[in-house]
Amino acid sequence: MADALWVFGYGSLIWDPGFPVAERAVARLDGWHRSFCMRSIHHRGSVEAPGLVLALDRAAGAHCDGVAFRVAEGHEAATLAALRERELVSSAYLEVTLPVLLAGGAEVAALAYVIDPDHVQYCGGLPLEEQAQIIARATGGRGPNRDYLWSTAAHLAELGIGDEDLDWLAGRVRDIVTMTQH
Repeated sequence: MADALWVFGYGSLIWDPGFPVAERAVARLDGWHRSFCMRSIHHRGSVEAPGLVLALDRAAGAHCDGVAFRVAEGHEAATLAALRERELVSSAYLEVTLPVLLAGGAEVAALAYVIDPDHVQYCGGLPLEEQAQIIARATGGRGPNRDYLWSTAAHLAELGIGDEDLDWLAGRVRDIVTMTQH
């Protein structure tokens, strides 16, 4: 188990890991925060109308609560290949290994996908209202941007690790969608 592959999920990996999981635990990553700071031109938007997806954005004093997954033994190589195909569709994410603290107190080195702040798709610091307007309207290859937001916010709440910004965005996007349907 010393060579176990751990993966840190902070967005869609929480509710759709897409690989065999041997163990999962709520975990905390220090020095990073979850943020809609990446323009999505594939999965949740298009080149013509980019959506927004979550990324880990470095920030002093910040932390991100998410889920650490231990990949089922014997599935490490296939999982790594699948994650790279899914997460590295553009070069906006960087694949790194970072220390995460599991809810039980143990620390593990986990694979994580963080934003490259020098990449053209990086858009950190957008006001929440602007994020809501984009998310409410964008759609990509994996469906509406709003579904990604709503699923992530709901699963974080179920785990008891709600995110204030995501909760606000989820409510605001519901309001925008409701207003545009009338």
